[in-house]
Amino acid sequence: MSYPKVSIRPALLGRVVLAAGLLAGMLAITSACNRSGVSQAETTKQRDAVTAAVVRVVQRDLSNQLQIASEFIPYQQINVHAEVSGYIKKLYIDWGTHVRTGQLMAVLEVPQLDAEVTRDKASVVRDEKDLERAREELTRAKSAYFVANVTYRRLYGVQKRRPDLVAQEEVDVAHGKQLEAAASVSAAQDALDAAQQALAADKATLQRDEAMYHYSFITAPFDGVVTRLDAYTGALLPAGTSSSTTGLPLCRLSQNDLLRLVIPVPEQVVQDVQLGEAVNVQVPSLKRTFQGKVSRISDEINLETRTMHTEVEVPNPAYVLIPGMYAYVQVPVKSAENALTLPIQAVEIHEHGQGTVLVVNREDQIEPRQVRLGIETSTAVQILSGVHEGEMAVFGEFGSLQAGEKVKPEPANLAAVGGG
Repeated sequence: MSYPKVSIRPALLGRVVLAAGLLAGMLAITSACNRSGVSQAETTKQRDAVTAAVVRVVQRDLSNQLQIASEFIPYQQINVHAEVSGYIKKLYIDWGTHVRTGQLMAVLEVPQLDAEVTRDKASVVRDEKDLERAREELTRAKSAYFVANVTYRRLYGVQKRRPDLVAQEEVDVAHGKQLEAAASVSAAQDALDAAQQALAADKATLQRDEAMYHYSFITAPFDGVVTRLDAYTGALLPAGTSSSTTGLPLCRLSQNDLLRLVIPVPEQVVQDVQLGEAVNVQVPSLKRTFQGKVSRISDEINLETRTMHTEVEVPNPAYVLIPGMYAYVQVPVKSAENALTLPIQAVEIHEHGQGTVLVVNREDQIEPRQVRLGIETSTAVQILSGVHEGEMAVFGEFGSLQAGEKVKPEPANLAAVGGG
């Protein structure tokens, strides 16, 4: 079987080839567009699921502390003055000497007191002898009275019974002697009383002068450290009872085994500070923390500073702390046990104890929660309501995430940011 020959003109053949080329190009472009659309959707989906640092809601004990700077001062500090004026004869202390209560620190030379004590002792001895003589005189007077009284009573009795045996003159003479003896007894008694009073007065004078003489021995009134020495051997110390305020003291004595910290507690937290409460005291220069105790509270607000005078005692038995050192007192003003907490970077805090937390739910989507806040510290905050233990919250990306947004949760590195 034979087919007829078909002849195609060259112009028509060119148009067919061009149309075929255009069709093939359009098919290629369509295929490329489809592949590009699929890739862009996948890229958008991956971009939507951003990585978000998260932390879990956990239970822990919280304590909100108030940190106040102060400096150590001695528990008590005095200038040691002499009670009597005199020259320093012997000196037993120097700068930095540790002394105990009653320990001898210096001896003064006071010649006039020595003479007064010697005179007073002689007066007491004289009065004692005078008193002894007065006692003997009283005994003699009483004996004479006894004899005169017996004689008079006997003569008087005989005369009453036998008037003819005793003359009235003899009775009168005996009566006179009896009255004279009674007067002698009374005089002797008065002399004895005077001698006793003189002895008591001279003994009191002796005790006073001996006490003043004892003040020439200067002793420590309490355990302490000599932080300043103002006078040396041979120096004249004026009496501390002088009205002059420029009297030279022997030294300055400080009790440093127990130190004080005076802190001004703000009015807002006055009700949280309790007497006897234990506090931590940080000493930056020693890079150590010591234990202290709230020992005194003035119970009065200073109207100028709106603070309350509060004192903290810090034991210092090893004398590691030195008065004048700076310290920071950490006063716990609020605390909560087993509280639900989040790092402070995971909570957007509002007013009146309210806040917002971006919770990552089970579908890894952002879910904003309104929470009620409690105690706030420098690193964490207590959550009273709005979240549950174990839930995840976004850590510090409040402005970049939206509600319902898909995220890839990743645990936050709390150690790197100082949170927790």
